[in-house]
Amino acid sequence: MSKRLVLRLWFATLTAGAVSMVNPAFAADGGSNMPEGEGKQLVEAFCVSCHQPNYIPRSGGYSAEHWRQLVLSMVHLEGQPQLTTLVDYLATNFPPTNARRPNLVEGPVNVSFENWKVPTLGQMSRDPAASPDGLIWWVGQAPAGNLLGRLDPNTGEMKEYSLPPSSHPHSVTPDEQGNIWVSGNGNGTIIKFDPATEAMKIYSMPDPVARDPHTMIFDDDGIMWFTSQFGNMVGRLDPSAEDGDIKLTTMPVENSRPYALKFDPHGDLWVNCRNSPCLYRVETDTMEIRTYAMAHPSSWARRLAITSDGMVWYGDTVRGTLARLNPETEEITEWESPSGANSEPYFMEVIDDIIWYDESGKRPDALVRFDPQTEIFQSWAIPSEQGFYGAIARHGRATPDGDLLLHQGSSNNIMRIKIGESD
Repeated sequence: MSKRLVLRLWFATLTAGAVSMVNPAFAADGGSNMPEGEGKQLVEAFCVSCHQPNYIPRSGGYSAEHWRQLVLSMVHLEGQPQLTTLVDYLATNFPPTNARRPNLVEGPVNVSFENWKVPTLGQMSRDPAASPDGLIWWVGQAPAGNLLGRLDPNTGEMKEYSLPPSSHPHSVTPDEQGNIWVSGNGNGTIIKFDPATEAMKIYSMPDPVARDPHTMIFDDDGIMWFTSQFGNMVGRLDPSAEDGDIKLTTMPVENSRPYALKFDPHGDLWVNCRNSPCLYRVETDTMEIRTYAMAHPSSWARRLAITSDGMVWYGDTVRGTLARLNPETEEITEWESPSGANSEPYFMEVIDDIIWYDESGKRPDALVRFDPQTEIFQSWAIPSEQGFYGAIARHGRATPDGDLLLHQGSSNNIMRIKIGESD
């Protein structure tokens, strides 16, 4: 059974500079503190060059064979003499442990996982989305990638397209006309890609403060809305205007780091804060913003989702709860996630009014299903193509036919989850 908590919304004058909090669990440890031994320098060269050093001890550990598979999913070391030394060092110092295992909850719903390994290693593939023709698109954010990818899930055929230098794309979103839009998180741009001609059109931010376009979504009128996390802004772009007619507005809470966005049934835009205990509702005609506080002053969320009844759902990353905000009553209801306080809920999606998310603080990540009507959880370990669990699922999105798309950036996987019937 789920643990349910009902709280009245606190509101502590969330104005500029009032609240700015960072979860220390996600802070870098300031440099490599790997154990001494043969192979340490290889770890620093091949692993720490892309990842924070604390990613390795936080991984949960692997066998030598799984460390080998994980390394080969990231860098081209097959047949190289360094591979054995690197794997031996990792397996000796970071063997398998149960310290971060999720608490999996059985249930009646069946799911199946399908993985594809992307062609370019080290790209940190992320944010897959389905276009109207059924193709799956993703972006490779790391400098080794800096690309847009396309997958035909029926044949497994993949193709990758280079993006402008330093784009370091964060997300990809198809529009209804079949164009593919990419957020240039590294160079303050939004890129429109035409699959038919492979032509790209670049829209630059009109304000350099909006240096990192992040997540994008289209409204029913075809207007794109997007966040700028470190710019602390939300913006809109009109594809019908030659220059995009980009408009930006700064969020009320200083350094709140707006992250994900979703529309409610009334057409209002909701945005969650990555760095403060708040949610925003944006009136799309005027871009006026109302701020809602989360249940606790230490809270923050990675993503959010909205059910057909207008309820706003988010995962409290700090406290390990699934939370629901009723915008009308300003009441927040919380349920403890199956793996508890250190579960760190991340992606959030709704399919047929069922909540789906992952527990990113566990190894392997757990895929969690929650039925708001019965208040019952079910969860599964998220696998990877090679049989190890090496990456966090940072964004999940529904396909038009009701599947769920995920990615495992650190192991360069794109994943489709088919949701079956109950037993």
